[in-house]
Amino acid sequence: MFFVSLTEWTWQNILIRILSSLILGSLIGIDRGAKRRGGGARTDAAVCLGATLVMLTAQYMDVTFSGSADISRMASQVISGVGFLGAGSILISGHRVRGLTSAASIWICACIGLAAGIGFVDGAALVTLVLLAGLHILPFIEEHIYHLSRYVTLYVQAEESRTAATLLHRLKQDGCKIDMYDLDRPRSSGQAFVILITVYIPWKINKEEYLDELAETNGVLSVDSL
Repeated sequence: MFFVSLTEWTWQNILIRILSSLILGSLIGIDRGAKRRGGGARTDAAVCLGATLVMLTAQYMDVTFSGSADISRMASQVISGVGFLGAGSILISGHRVRGLTSAASIWICACIGLAAGIGFVDGAALVTLVLLAGLHILPFIEEHIYHLSRYVTLYVQAEESRTAATLLHRLKQDGCKIDMYDLDRPRSSGQAFVILITVYIPWKINKEEYLDELAETNGVLSVDSL
């Protein structure tokens, strides 16, 4: 504990643990919901309360049936079992994976609930505050770093498959290093070929101007950076 001990088995401590779990889980859920992301207040609060109840039950068993309960075993089952909720929030849209942060927030809500349930409320509260701060500060840091990064993932729409060879040849000629390449053929007539390329662009080349030049390549319909 940091500030106060709530590990003693009393009804006051149990009530504080439950209310703390509800508040902390709701804070994380409200933050996610405000951004229109998965894992809203009700989901995260329910996960946090459920994990708290597991730890309360484990401690109750240890107090009532001394020596016959393994508290750590019940906690480990929560951490591994909550994964099915996280998996349900992960979506694959086209070539993008969405919902990983929501899945992680659901998992950490379970961990916070476990901490609150065993009486480590101050640790649970501190992690909640750090998590919320990180979710708001890190995107700005990421945006700045990604803007400076010379690696770019290109989403290219082309008229035909051989355009990919033309595009790859030009990238190599310009000194770019290809890190990943994928060609998605159209499922029906009239649709464009989709080329996904992760490429390193040398510092001597202006990224924005270079992407505009690639869009003018013969056979290329559009070029977007992901």
